[in-house]
Amino acid sequence: MRTTSLRRVGTLVTGLLFGAIGLSANAGNLISSTDYLDYELPNDVQEKCAERQNCPEIEIKYLKTNHDWINDITNARINHFVVNSKPTESASINTRATPAIVKVAIDDFASSQFIDMPNDSSGSYNLMVTPDYLGHVSDFELFEINSYVFTGGAHGMPYSEYLIFDASSKKQIQLADMLQTGKKSRFEAQAYAAYKTWVKTVDNDLSSYEKNWPFTLSDNVTLTDKGVDIRYQHYSIGPYAYGMPVLSIPYSKLGGVIKPRFMPK
Repeated sequence: MRTTSLRRVGTLVTGLLFGAIGLSANAGNLISSTDYLDYELPNDVQEKCAERQNCPEIEIKYLKTNHDWINDITNARINHFVVNSKPTESASINTRATPAIVKVAIDDFASSQFIDMPNDSSGSYNLMVTPDYLGHVSDFELFEINSYVFTGGAHGMPYSEYLIFDASSKKQIQLADMLQTGKKSRFEAQAYAAYKTWVKTVDNDLSSYEKNWPFTLSDNVTLTDKGVDIRYQHYSIGPYAYGMPVLSIPYSKLGGVIKPRFMPK
């Protein structure tokens, strides 16, 4: 009996090719789509959740573009999120997550619902990981991986990670790659200024807010047509209700801070 919504396996996991879904293209001729991981709950879990009508919800998507190196990096990160979705000692691995390891991790996640949650609970575990194509700026292709994990409690935990790919060098770009030598402190100062601007949208007392939720610099960044965006996770610079804040620094304030090739042409 099929108890999940998953229908197709990602290209990276099986090496099989499936039809493109939700195609998008840009001026750099990148074609991007996603494909579902084909997964069935273990038989014992299916029996329990069918009886209780609260089957775990699993939705894993893999990136499928016409650039294998982008697929490799992105889907490796997706596998990392899946394997580490349940915080156990066995979940932390340093090697590449094989299809077998990914399946074991999802099985463990799904089975844990009927160990950790009360028998009379109507709630169900939820695991979602999906990549999104954000577009491109100059030679840089921009993606984002979004995940959501719910294992009981008041709410689940979303997570979001930006990925920047340099089409010319075929490498992933990190914040450190973007900064000019010795300019991290200047970038951090601009990020702090953006933080103070954001705080004013949620709290009138900057000093009081900062004591409870002090500024920290995140390296989770992406490029936009206007500047650099910095993404923060829940609880990093604000309570859960404030979501995952994005601080924006315009290019006009990044001259001499980031390398010229990252500035708009």
